[in-house]
Amino acid sequence: MKISKIDALMWFDFFSQMPEKEEISIKHEEIIYSTFAQIEAAIDHRNDKLMSEIRGLKTLENRTFYVGKDNKFPGGCRSCLTGTGLSAIRKTNKCNLECKFCYNYGQLEHIPPIGEGMWEIGGTKFYEKDIDLLLSMHQKPTGISYVYLEPFMEIEKYYPVIKKFSEAGIHQHLYTNGTLAGKETLKALGEAGLSEIRFNLGASNCSDRVIENIGIAKEYIKNVGIETPMTPEFFEVFLKKKQRILETKLDFINCAELHLNENNINNYCGENMYISRHGYISPIWSRELTLKFMKIADEENWDLAVHDCSNFTKFSRGLNLSSKEGRWFGASDYACEFSRIPFEVFIPILNDENFKFLSEEELPDDYKPVFMNY
Repeated sequence: MKISKIDALMWFDFFSQMPEKEEISIKHEEIIYSTFAQIEAAIDHRNDKLMSEIRGLKTLENRTFYVGKDNKFPGGCRSCLTGTGLSAIRKTNKCNLECKFCYNYGQLEHIPPIGEGMWEIGGTKFYEKDIDLLLSMHQKPTGISYVYLEPFMEIEKYYPVIKKFSEAGIHQHLYTNGTLAGKETLKALGEAGLSEIRFNLGASNCSDRVIENIGIAKEYIKNVGIETPMTPEFFEVFLKKKQRILETKLDFINCAELHLNENNINNYCGENMYISRHGYISPIWSRELTLKFMKIADEENWDLAVHDCSNFTKFSRGLNLSSKEGRWFGASDYACEFSRIPFEVFIPILNDENFKFLSEEELPDDYKPVFMNY
């Protein structure tokens, strides 16, 4: 069923006004999924055209796309997409910034602590002294990542743990907004054995201080890069400061397709949205900007790798992880992050006269909108 845009708009306007307890019927689901498919097909068509214009576009075993130097493609992403996944290690429950794209936006004062002297690995609480026990029993992962807000709030606690995993020969990467970093702490991370550090340059709006820290990090840590949700603000400011950023000699830029949850979606009200495989909801401009960014990097032959960390990549990640875990064929944790579909966020794209469906059909009579008044 290839629903027309006008019918989809009428139906989604109806769904957005339904009481939360009102049940969605099977026919309603068919209407919803047809609309999602129509939007996604049009988005894919636009993105395919952009991708066709990138001459040096490459794939990592057909699981993601990138341009640039093969040897600079980030090891953490390689582990995530082809290795035994990416084991997340959590420690710090605080951040010194509040970014509109943060998945914890508005909740930063309510993030529970991991526990004094403890680390969360694989959903389990460990003391530092337990890591030797863990390594003696479990198969070593190809990579681990230090996530969960801003580690430089208490970075000195990370050094001995990083050293333990380094001695075990495990690739480790750490995320930071970079505003609290400095020569002393970056040097200590390198000496502890951190394999890779990723700066969320968009969090500081490409601040000069963080750009300077990227250059300092490159002196002490082997793999240094940027990982930032691709937004119009980041795209614009990066290009203004492009030369200075590239002069840091960083290795990679991960352009994450921004996906939204209940915490941050209201910061993007009115934007054109789509839902990928009934999973992540994203503004359509995020991946479009990434592909335009990659084209520039390819044409100018930047001495690094630029990675399209898209919703497709996240889908691939879930499949790779489930296969390594020995789960059933087709198993994946990739899913929608909303308990109830926020129908109202798709109204702008259905109202946009410049956004067209690729093809449309008249609805069967029993699917045509005849609405109750709510």
